This record gives sequence, structure tokens and C-alpha cells, in this order.
Amino acid sequence: MIGSRVSRRYAKALLSLGQEDGRYEEYGRNLQEFSDFCKRNEGFFQVISNRLFSAEDRKKILDAVLEKTTFSDTVKNFLRLLIDKNRVSGIHELKDFYLKLTDELSNVGRAQIITARPLKKEVVNRLEKALSGLTSKQVKTEVKEDGSLIGGLVVKIGDLVLDGSVKAQLAGLRASLKH
Repeated sequence: MIGSRVSRRYAKALLSLGQEDGRYEEYGRNLQEFSDFCKRNEGFFQVISNRLFSAEDRKKILDAVLEKTTFSDTVKNFLRLLIDKNRVSGIHELKDFYLKLTDELSNVGRAQIITARPLKKEVVNRLEKALSGLTSKQVKTEVKEDGSLIGGLVVKIGDLVLDGSVKAQLAGLRASLKH
């Protein structure tokens, strides 16, 4: 795994190239696809990130996979560079930084909504609209379920956490009864 500083630097470099040619969103999608592919194919990821194999051998394996993609040449060359510099092991972290940077450029905020039970689509849409008003950004949400919340929901957007779960209310009540 590479450090977050290094991941940030590589993500900024690719973003800079993407801004120059106007394709930074496409590059983000390519990175996302590659990161997802590596997660699904752990053996492949272990081989291309293992320094026991020569960089040339690892690039041959990478190229065999990249031939079957529609990735831009810039992203393909970027991935080869990551192998040359022994940085490909941090592709997931690098992709996360890249997506954060593109979100900032596009004035997009990402929110995680954790609920005890599934939410209806119209409820999620109302939450997105309310969060957009709160943050002055277009908000994209990811909904997860956690039965331990008992009821209510928790919203995480950036550093802000809004906890309206029954679990949190019970914890607050318990703490107030102790005093």
C-alpha cells in the first residue's frame, strides 16, 4: 500500500491531465472500473502489485487485461506508470482521492445514509434535496442498512454526521440517567 500523500499526488497529476484535455470524468470512470476489477480479481491484483515479478512481466499481464477495455490511452499509460514506480498497490486509495478531487471540481458532495430498514426511492430523493440545500452542492447518496440502529437513520456527509437513530437516542437517554 502506498501512502496517502503519494496517492494524492498521483491523483492530482492524472486530474491535471484530465483537465487539460477535458476528459477528467472519463478518467475517473476508468479508475473506478479498474479498481473494481482488481477487487473482484484478487489473484490478478496480487500479481501486478507483487515486486517479486519484474515490472516488465507485470506490465505484460496488465496489458493483456487493458487490451479488453475501452480505457483511454492516458489511463492505460498511467496504470503502466504505477507499475513502473511500484505504486499500483495503492490503486483503491488513489481512485478514492481522484473521485474526491473530481467531486470538488463538479461541486458534488457524497453522503452516506445508514438506516435500520430499506428506504423508499422518494424518501432518498427528499433526503438528497435537503442535503443539497444544506451543503449548496449536488449530493449523491449511498444507502446502507444496519439493523443495530433499531430505527431512524444516520447521515454522513464529509465531516458532518447527523445521527437521528433510535440507538443514539437511547445512548443519550442512558447517559442522562447516569448523571
